[in-house]
Amino acid sequence: MPIQLNVSNMACSACGETIVAAIKAIAPDAVVKFDVATKLVSIETEVSEVAIKDAIAYSRCASLIATAGYSVT
Repeated sequence: MPIQLNVSNMACSACGETIVAAIKAIAPDAVVKFDVATKLVSIETEVSEVAIKDAIAYSRCASLIATAGYSVT
């Protein structure tokens, strides 16, 4: 299922890669693309949008998104 999220405080490609890592932690087969300029993250996965948002906002791995404090709308 395609999911498109706006990550308003994604500021650089390192931010995008961190978001990709958080998503891949719960959906290893997901296809994830991000665009820093538009602040959009596109995900193709069978995992629910709620689970993806939770992974970005509250990554299980403290060194990923959780410590960076990203918010998703």
